[in-house]
Order: sequence, then structure tokens, then C-alpha cells
Amino acid sequence: MYVVVSYDIPEDKRRTKIHSILKSYGQWMQYSVFECDLTDTQYAKLRSRLSKLINPNTDSIRFYSLCACCQRKVERIGGEALRDDTIFFAECADG
Repeated sequence: MYVVVSYDIPEDKRRTKIHSILKSYGQWMQYSVFECDLTDTQYAKLRSRLSKLINPNTDSIRFYSLCACCQRKVERIGGEALRDDTIFFAECADG
């Protein structure tokens, strides 16, 4: 499963911990955005680890799951080139 994770954590120490955990699961794309290619088990573990760290009254983490078709539709302008261009995209029903 391909997941884009974004977060808004106002407290520096907690934000650093969140960032560190996400680095072990995916590619850091922008300041508070990661792209992760995860198994279902990895996804569940990531969500569990992050939920234990956040303050639900002030912090926000969002998970956007993308199918292979949606991944191919991601557009980008500028920024560093992707480090791993070996990602396989399966054919989707709508072309």
C-alpha cells in the first residue's frame, strides 16, 4: 500500500520524534510530508507508534492511501529527484 503521510505537530520535541519514526518507514518529500510504500502490517505498526506519541488535542497526522493508478497521476514541479525509480505500477481498470 502506498501512503502519503502529512503531519502538523506544533511541539518541536514531539515533531522530531514523529519525523524520525516516519524516516524509518518512507521517503521524506517535504517538511511535513512522507511517501511510504508499506505492507498492511507495517501500516498498522506505523499508525500505532504515531498514535502513542501525539497529543490529539493539538497534533494532526493524515494518511492518504494511493492506488497504483493514482500514484501515476502524481505531478511534481521542482524539488529533488526521486531516489528510487524502480517502483512497479500495476495496470488499472481505467487505463
